[in-house]
Amino acid sequence: MKHGQIINFSVLNGPFQMASDVMMLENLNRTSDLEISIRFYRWEGNWLSIGHHQKDFPKHWATLVKNRKLNLVRRPSGGGAVLHSGGLTYSLAWKSPPRKRNQAYIKASQWLINSFAELGLNLKFGNTIALPTGNCFSTSSNADLVDKKGLKRIGSAQFWRGGNVLQHGEILLDPPLDLWHDVFNSEPPKAAPQNIPRMDLEKILAKSLCKHWPSINWIQKDFQLNELEEISKNSKAYLVTL
Repeated sequence: MKHGQIINFSVLNGPFQMASDVMMLENLNRTSDLEISIRFYRWEGNWLSIGHHQKDFPKHWATLVKNRKLNLVRRPSGGGAVLHSGGLTYSLAWKSPPRKRNQAYIKASQWLINSFAELGLNLKFGNTIALPTGNCFSTSSNADLVDKKGLKRIGSAQFWRGGNVLQHGEILLDPPLDLWHDVFNSEPPKAAPQNIPRMDLEKILAKSLCKHWPSINWIQKDFQLNELEEISKNSKAYLVTL
């Protein structure tokens, strides 16, 4: 029987979180019967993650970093900049998903739609083509989940390696008004409805994931010591300095 892992919740800095995500993807190749891994986390401090291919940055970001209002980290996945503050991040590593990217996004995100529907928030996939943009949440594509008003509530991106996929994304809850304006020079999206729990949301989502993949034998665990050492070593590659 295939098994899946739920990695315990963490609050860590950006580079460590990115290296941890990639570690989940690497472990799929190292463990023959490991089908899928999931983890949820928040960020230690205010972090802006940028896409793997994102090269040009607004000059004022350097000022925010210099004044210690913001930290920058590069994701292994593509897409635009995501402000990680006041939200919840999920990361899912999946062995041998559908090779068509759109199908993989649908299959890897349906459990999120199901879970939030149970909480009273109906989400659907966006239907626009992803365009180059500095702010991930300023547009939506068919890789993202939007509410009935078309507002993006969950922005996701993928990183593929060896036929396996890492999909991680930001669940928008309470975006910070002032910091959002400082970073993107725009008003933040509206906060998630109050009926969406801010505490222990990760536990509710993990339960929904297990229901979505009933054929998987799920176990809950922490990263092993040797994995943490490798994560720490690799994390330096994801830090962005301006």
